Amino acid sequence: MQFQDILYAAADGVAQITLNRPEYRNAQSYRMLDEIDQAFELARGDREARVVIVRGAGGVFSTGHDLGTPDGMAYRYAQDAQPGIETYDQFKKYNLDLLLKWRNFPKPTLAMVEGYCIYAGWMLAAAMDVIFAAEDAEFLGGFVEYNTIPWDIGIRRAKELVFESRFISAAEAAQYGLVNRVYPKAELERESLAWARRVAENSPEALRMAKIQMNKAEDAQGFTQAVEDSLGDYVAMMYMPGHEMRVAGERRLLTVDLAVRGRRGERFGLTPKPAAAKQTS
Repeated sequence: MQFQDILYAAADGVAQITLNRPEYRNAQSYRMLDEIDQAFELARGDREARVVIVRGAGGVFSTGHDLGTPDGMAYRYAQDAQPGIETYDQFKKYNLDLLLKWRNFPKPTLAMVEGYCIYAGWMLAAAMDVIFAAEDAEFLGGFVEYNTIPWDIGIRRAKELVFESRFISAAEAAQYGLVNRVYPKAELERESLAWARRVAENSPEALRMAKIQMNKAEDAQGFTQAVEDSLGDYVAMMYMPGHEMRVAGERRLLTVDLAVRGRRGERFGLTPKPAAAKQTS
């Protein structure tokens, strides 16, 4: 199968799905999301592939949704979803249904995160069973369509981070429970593959039933219902009269812009960083 926005490979019991739009820091277009789903289906049908790794090309996991690149919008418009229920179904597919499908994928999954993991990047990583991160990884969560953040890091911590809108480091993400392991960047791929290959040695039956039981335990606490309800609240927020979500003239959410400014030390109570540090951030 030929892909444009991802790469797919399988060997030694492990399938790898690589987000491959480095020129856009792996922003997730609808085509990319369709291709990720097609790759998961390849891994589902491959008896030799017992674990799936999702990663990003170019040293970045994903900076979030594609908010308007030319090729991304051309693919979206070509689907010809009509205003109304068709547009809603399309939005729900790419922002909830696929993520729940991947969360319930019958084989173990691992997100291998380096660099930025912003909004939809967090959503995709959180839909995987396990997350390994490089020391340089930076995570930014907010009120998103697939709103797993209270489940990922706990409600009080989720409120703290989402209210302020700030990046957290890989070390913080591990401390809060989102990330399982943190490695030096040079060791992340080796350690991720080593773990996946060890998991692949386990029996498919044991892996499948263990995952089902753990997801059932989460669902018994209301996980799936909560994220489905949250999508409706997100859509309501999108269409509130007078509500602006993006920086004028840019492909950036206002909440993300706040976090970027905070990272630079440009918000209340923060110390601005030296000019050289600003240029590289």
